[in-house]
Amino acid sequence: MADVTAGRELDGRVALVTGSSRGIGRGIALELARRGAAVGVNYRADEAGAAATCAAIADAGGRAVALGADVSQAGDVDRLFTAAAEALGGPVLILVNNAGVTRDNLLPRMSEADWDTVLDTDLKAAFLSTRAALRGMLRSRWGRVVNVSSVIALGANPGQANYAAAKAGLVALTRTVAREVGSRGITVNAVAPGFVETAMTARLSEQARKQLIERIALERLGTPEDIARAVAFLCSPGGDYITGQLLVVDGGLSV
Repeated sequence: MADVTAGRELDGRVALVTGSSRGIGRGIALELARRGAAVGVNYRADEAGAAATCAAIADAGGRAVALGADVSQAGDVDRLFTAAAEALGGPVLILVNNAGVTRDNLLPRMSEADWDTVLDTDLKAAFLSTRAALRGMLRSRWGRVVNVSSVIALGANPGQANYAAAKAGLVALTRTVAREVGSRGITVNAVAPGFVETAMTARLSEQARKQLIERIALERLGTPEDIARAVAFLCSPGGDYITGQLLVVDGGLSV
């Protein structure tokens, strides 16, 4: 891994990435640390994965702490932000709302529990975490919030009505909160990943994978690092005049 001490434009900032024990969240945590941020690595159940993410950051010269919390629960969120500030030496001023789950089924067969689980984890958690983060950001008159949406929010994918609704809701949340807090030096943006090389896409058959890649202009799946660099850009000085926007990072899938 590249040394995280190179290009430290986020030096001195405290970041929190929800759901960062693996996959896209892990990639984002590593990239923010590479750019100098002290990173709270949040997990709900995968303690070992979060510890591995922190170890990778530490091995490369960065600073991170693993923080267990269910970000769909208000009490857990309050404790999470308190713990992050105490462990990392300051309030969370960079928040990446990445935590998410899927519970796929066609709508006539979808249970209320599966609807609620996805909306709570993928949308409500972003509301709770953003609300908690804004307390410190408003006092500091600086902050960066990035919500991880999905290209599914832009189209239709049968069997994912709950996921699409949650990810589209994140885009509306992004735009509204950006207008509310922009005067205080806080930007709020979203990224919409396409199909990324994670444990989820690893389950695709070779035929399904081939058909998917044929739909992507760049003829490959994305990587967690592709998404992480986009998120880090929005948190860096290069993104200072960007707010309320959705950055699609899908290799041309949606064009």
